[in-house]
Amino acid sequence: MQYILALSRSAVLIRHWFEIDLEDASLEHGARIELRELVPQPRRGSESAAQVITADRPLWRADLFDRLSDKPGSFGVAHYHPQFSGHEPCDRVWDQELTADPWRWLHEQVASLGETAGGARWPLEPADAAELSGLAPVVVDQARQFAPERCGSAAECFRLTRDARESVQLMIEYLRRPDLLDLDRTALWR
Repeated sequence: MQYILALSRSAVLIRHWFEIDLEDASLEHGARIELRELVPQPRRGSESAAQVITADRPLWRADLFDRLSDKPGSFGVAHYHPQFSGHEPCDRVWDQELTADPWRWLHEQVASLGETAGGARWPLEPADAAELSGLAPVVVDQARQFAPERCGSAAECFRLTRDARESVQLMIEYLRRPDLLDLDRTALWR
């Protein structure tokens, strides 16, 4: 399940995400918030025809995650990716303010269009920028629905992320220590 808040030339995707740390096979989950560019598509059909909407090029991502082995709501592995190279995120960026109060941090990031944590302003069309900055409370409210403490079982986590099964399978394939993987907790994705 994903929520997509689409503006004229950009969109915010909000969802629950499940991830396996490739180094130590620890399991992480929580809210993923991603800013994407809406790529213009050729007009099709009549004046009433439905048009293609493609939320493609990623611009920014925040992962408000817990480790499953940690106390729910601790946000011990919350991080963000302020840049992408094509479709690939930069390395994780850690921020103590993000871990301490992820919802306030997210609100400030969206309201400031990425400038709060010392980052560059998101490259948005001016009208989208003006509209998005005012939608910070909406983004935070939607993201809270996917908070790690609201997902209490492997079945619930899988239900929310079943479309990402192939990504989780790739994580399993790339593990440096597959012997550490919790086979019971990851069974639904395998």
